[in-house]
Amino acid sequence: MLVLFETAAGYAIFKVLDESKLQQVDSLYKEFETPEKANKILKLKHFEKFQDTTEALAAATALVEGKVSKTLKKVLKKMVAKDAHEQLAISDAKLGGVIKEKLDLSCIHSPAVAELMRCIRSQMEGLISGLPPREMSAMSLGLAHSLSRYKLKFSPDKVDTMIVQAISLLDDLDKELNNYIMRCREWYGWHFPELGKVITDNLAYCKTVSKIGDRTNVAGSDLSDLIPEEIETEVKLAAEISMGTEVSEQDINNIRHLCEQVIEISDYRAQLYDYLKNRMMAIAPNLTVMVGELVGARLISHAGSLLNLAKHPASTVQILGAEKALFRALKTRKDTPKYGLLYHASLVGQTSAKNKGKISRMLAAKTSLAVRYDALGEDTNAEMSVANRAKVEARLRHLEERGIRRISGSGRVKAQADKYMHKSEVRLYDPSGDSLIPSTSKKRKFEEMEKEEKDPALKVKKPKKERQAATEEEGETSTAATEDTPKKKKKKKKDSAEEPQVEEESAEPPKKKKKKKIKDEKED
Repeated sequence: MLVLFETAAGYAIFKVLDESKLQQVDSLYKEFETPEKANKILKLKHFEKFQDTTEALAAATALVEGKVSKTLKKVLKKMVAKDAHEQLAISDAKLGGVIKEKLDLSCIHSPAVAELMRCIRSQMEGLISGLPPREMSAMSLGLAHSLSRYKLKFSPDKVDTMIVQAISLLDDLDKELNNYIMRCREWYGWHFPELGKVITDNLAYCKTVSKIGDRTNVAGSDLSDLIPEEIETEVKLAAEISMGTEVSEQDINNIRHLCEQVIEISDYRAQLYDYLKNRMMAIAPNLTVMVGELVGARLISHAGSLLNLAKHPASTVQILGAEKALFRALKTRKDTPKYGLLYHASLVGQTSAKNKGKISRMLAAKTSLAVRYDALGEDTNAEMSVANRAKVEARLRHLEERGIRRISGSGRVKAQADKYMHKSEVRLYDPSGDSLIPSTSKKRKFEEMEKEEKDPALKVKKPKKERQAATEEEGETSTAATEDTPKKKKKKKKDSAEEPQVEEESAEPPKKKKKKKIKDEKED
């Protein structure tokens, strides 16, 4: 039996001297405890050394993909052709099928062969002669690096460190530009304050100040190449009636130097932005299509690298950049943020406030797919992100139109607003609400007395006790008029408490009087 063993330095073919030892799989490692014992079982028949790392990488990638490389094919044709009747032990069953198909050699792969390969690897230095250990370790390290680059599709063009540094520098330039422009406007404002109100653009302001210097030079200078003609006339009129203070020539020179610095930094910022745009299209084209160059670069910078961003789930990508708000919300048990850096994406920006959360969630899902495609995919086209962006835009249109459409029915017909008809209603004034005096029983008694005076027939003879109660009430009201208001309230309460008693008593006396009248008639 022959054994094919692959190393980082080349291919080795061994001849098995004692095949009976391979049947004892559990105790096979004991036969390889020392190089002397290993040489009794195996004998090196041929060793094909690789010329350089490129050849080693080609051979290793062919083995990984289950293919037969050119070097391996030559070795097998030379050495195994002599012993074609013997079996070839290999470590990969897929490779064995390819060798059997192309070279018509019987290959074997079993647990005993796998254990034999482990034993050979443990005593590789003793079994393969003429290969120094230092050279073997150097070849192994170089092949490992090359193979890992090949597996991860590593390319020097895909260095995302440049993007991280470029976006950080761009943010720093923006901060410095704002500080410089604010200082320039405030400084020159002491001499010509009206210019800042007329020219609102910062770059045009600095270019104008650098060109005119002192405000007395405005009348004789041509500013048509910097600002429009209307603004130029306003500047010249404002210079004639300016309320600014006079400054020296040295001050004007320093202000001009500051303006030149602002112009140079602005030009460099525009150049850096173009560089960042090109790098983003080269490294992460799908991410750039989904969220834009600046937002994509900030996402990569925040995650640390493109590969780290690809490892994040969509829920993390959605709130990336809003960590403080997230942990504050978790601590106070309030609503968590719906978006972080993705808030500045164009798709989220053009959405209404109530739909921003839904669109940011959908955009985060598509963005995470785009990042993984850019980081781990082989193609560099952005067709997938173009299709995904179209889906997000369609979803956005659906959400924006859903509020206009009907809720019931098919949902496809837009709601039609009724025609406005002006209806005038004439309302009459109700005078009953003007009176603040509550209606009481005394008022009703007064009205009854007036009716009795007008029509004597309505006058009915009241019982004696009722008449006595009425006279008492009249006396109390006359005395209460002369006393203070708090006493009035007390007496009114008493009256209200006494009234039901009088009413209860007034129900019984008529019967008693009738009985007395009947008794008097009988006596007569």
